[in-house]
Amino acid sequence: MLPSQALLPAVLFALAALRALASDTFLAAVYEHAVILPHATQEPVPASDALALMNRNMDVLEGAIKEAAQQGAHIIVTPEDGIYGWRFTRESIYPYLEDVPDPAVNWIPCTDPSRFGPAPVQERLSCMARNNSIYVVANIGDKKLCDSSDPSCPKDGRYQYNTDVVFDAQGKLVARYHKYNLFLGENQFNYPKEPEAVTFETPFGKFGIFTCFDILFYEPAVVLVSKMQVDTVLFPTAWMNVLPFLTAIEFHSAWAMGMGVNVLAANTHNTSMEMTGSGIYAPTGARAYSYNMKTEDGHLLIAELDAHPRLSPASPPAVSWNSYALSVERFSQNGHEFTGIIFEDPFTFTELTKPGGNVTVCQKDLCCHLSYKMAEKRDDEVYVLGAFDGLHVFEGQYYLQICTLLKCPSTNLSTCGQPVETAQTKFDMFSLSGTFGTSYIFPEVLYSGVQLAPGEFEVLADGRLINRNTTSKPVLSVTLFGRWYEKDPPSMDQASA
Repeated sequence: MLPSQALLPAVLFALAALRALASDTFLAAVYEHAVILPHATQEPVPASDALALMNRNMDVLEGAIKEAAQQGAHIIVTPEDGIYGWRFTRESIYPYLEDVPDPAVNWIPCTDPSRFGPAPVQERLSCMARNNSIYVVANIGDKKLCDSSDPSCPKDGRYQYNTDVVFDAQGKLVARYHKYNLFLGENQFNYPKEPEAVTFETPFGKFGIFTCFDILFYEPAVVLVSKMQVDTVLFPTAWMNVLPFLTAIEFHSAWAMGMGVNVLAANTHNTSMEMTGSGIYAPTGARAYSYNMKTEDGHLLIAELDAHPRLSPASPPAVSWNSYALSVERFSQNGHEFTGIIFEDPFTFTELTKPGGNVTVCQKDLCCHLSYKMAEKRDDEVYVLGAFDGLHVFEGQYYLQICTLLKCPSTNLSTCGQPVETAQTKFDMFSLSGTFGTSYIFPEVLYSGVQLAPGEFEVLADGRLINRNTTSKPVLSVTLFGRWYEKDPPSMDQASA
């Protein structure tokens, strides 16, 4: 018998054991945290004060982590800024930062805390993971010293990064990600020189990670899915809701559906800043979500997900987003078109004047087609079909193509496009499509009270967003939110946008 043949039974046994360890599903958790904020100050506080504040936040996070672990969760995501908050200058955040090493160093801070100098935050997070046998995802600040040999080195001799860390169930650091698309006002942090596509393998799938504003851009968000083939995206965020298209639960669930991956989105909770909305999203819709503008409480969500959603029988088919829209003649232009502003973008609108029918509205190369039937046509509510095809330039620059059916705040058409949270009109039927130039389309359906509609709508292979039955709640908006990444300005323009 050849040696290789002798080894075969052992190899097969090992493979079988690995398959037994690997799971088809897993329990995911996210925690929406009402962050305890520091006092606003221009001057750095003593390191002991900074650590005391971070420990107060970590006390709360630890409670959520223990509860999630007790319920069997395999991984928990906590929010961006969840450990120290915001209101910082470059100088005043310094006492809150730690040196976060490359995970290749194979480090468990819980058992070897001083290997890379003082790291009390990483030590505590590592111990939370290890003591509860759960993967822990958190957002902290990383500092990296540099000198004149690096021509890009900041004057104060250090880089400072908005950083996500992941500790596995043994407490080992398995991922570190430096946020690439900083939002306005994040002047306390540096841009990493290159976007990082950070992934790691688990017994329950391949994971990728990025932060907040990153989700609107090609790098690293789309790269992780299309090139790195991750199953699940971890998404710490401090997301300020903007109706009608960019509330957290609406856009993050749509991104999961459009990209065909799971998304674990943990938002900070601060109603004065319109921050709420966390969720556990599958490609087929939200498995669990929370949107709460009424109280200041944190909230833990737990739900089961497919470890490999692309392999799931329920995985949606590939979509040719403009196939239907290009194949049909334009529906009736019912005459009166007008311009309305949404988040500083000039949309072309047309009013839905009848209880049902077929309508088209166009802007530049984008024509949006809608077939619809209202359960009843009310005199006190106005709905419009809108199109936008252009570069968005407010709070960042990115190219959009959007088709939307939405409710106006009043019967005065000049209000159309402004935020509205309640409606009374249900739809027996809607079918929305557009002549998109991009294949990156995120389908959104938002109901009255800023509620999602998991399982109540689907995207057909020809690019139509349709409802399955009469909507269970009145409709705020039905949207195909397209991102045309190739038309974005060069990425570093984000810094000056």
